[in-house]
Amino acid sequence: MLPPRLSNGICSLNAGEDRLTLSVHMEIDAGGRIVHYEIFPSVIRVQTRLSYNIVRRILVDGDENLRRQYADLVDHLEEMARLCHILRERRMRRGAIDFDFPEIKVKLDEAGRPVELVKRVRSLAESIIEEFMLAANETVAEHLHRLGVPAVYRVHEEPDTEKMEKLNALLHNFGQRLTTVDDIHPIVLQQVLTRIAGRPEERIISTVMLRSLKQARYEAENLGHFGLAARYYTHFTSPIRRYPDLIVHRILRETFTTGELSAKRREKLAKMLPVVAQHSSERERAAAEAERETVDLKKVEYMARFVGDEFPAIISGVTAFGLFVELDNGVEGLVHVSSMDDDYYQFIEEQYALIGERSKRIYRLGDAVNVRVVRVNPADRTIDQARVAEPGRGEADKADNGNGRKGNKAKGKTGTKRQAKSGGKAKAVAKPKSRLK
Repeated sequence: MLPPRLSNGICSLNAGEDRLTLSVHMEIDAGGRIVHYEIFPSVIRVQTRLSYNIVRRILVDGDENLRRQYADLVDHLEEMARLCHILRERRMRRGAIDFDFPEIKVKLDEAGRPVELVKRVRSLAESIIEEFMLAANETVAEHLHRLGVPAVYRVHEEPDTEKMEKLNALLHNFGQRLTTVDDIHPIVLQQVLTRIAGRPEERIISTVMLRSLKQARYEAENLGHFGLAARYYTHFTSPIRRYPDLIVHRILRETFTTGELSAKRREKLAKMLPVVAQHSSERERAAAEAERETVDLKKVEYMARFVGDEFPAIISGVTAFGLFVELDNGVEGLVHVSSMDDDYYQFIEEQYALIGERSKRIYRLGDAVNVRVVRVNPADRTIDQARVAEPGRGEADKADNGNGRKGNKAKGKTGTKRQAKSGGKAKAVAKPKSRLK
């Protein structure tokens, strides 16, 4: 991100101010196809800045007060909503994979203490901007490719066959399957997501599917984008917060006069851009990790007030050393296998499950459980939890199970960092946060 003096000042589209920009003007037909486009330098003066919340209340909730307040914009917003649906339907028809995991936002007080965790779910307002940005990014990427000039692309390669085989094994447990695991097309995965939408297994399948895909990255060569089912894709729409977008803007501007680049400039870019792409990918991953660690720390601090309290949860990960569970508020913790002393639990990797040796009780990824917060450790950003007896399920006898064992005493690192110390056999499924786009 550019420094705030730039990103929030002369580089930000503030209302009532002229801003120098690079625009993509696209004509889109009723089928969502871009029939004509133009990329050009422009001056933009924003009349009114609207928040996602205001747009959602106007378009989705039908808030009459807001519709009157922004009466001159309502028709435009409704037309944008129609175009959003057209673009999304076309993207779905070609097979783009659409994950929709909620995002957790931590609200802080003036002293930086967490006071609330808010689960943000994508609404129509966010979808409008997302679809428009996707269309612009694809258009610019195809434009650069057809010009034949060196550029930076956002690429997402096909998944490994081995991971698709493991995903297919999981799908068989729920009566689903992939028609093929070799040379797989994204539409096959999206069809699975469509079939299981709203069903109990939706969470587990979506999570494992996301972790089975490769991570998107930057590359100086156009390799296509598997997740979006796009032949051409780049990052163009956020030059004030992503360096690759800024590079794309600079290259585009260089082509405006002649539509070409000199041989000397091409040679320089050909050497420079692979390094830029690799560095950008590395810094993106570092920034994402820093963000995750910061949010995890604030979640742990927030949960300190709830030690001893019980909560409903969903099993979000299964390893040889225990169960990772996620509460309704998005907080994740570990139920260590050593606390599951009613039986001796075996880790069945291909089923993402712990199964009781004597009771045959199964704890599988995506199952609902009740847990109690046992302890929190802000220094390690960890939360330890324990199972709570579930009505109708019953607790097995905690006495000796007949083999001289009182339950597992497996050792492993506890908390939200999933690093098993069990001979490399533990399979951890990290909390999903899509980096496909």
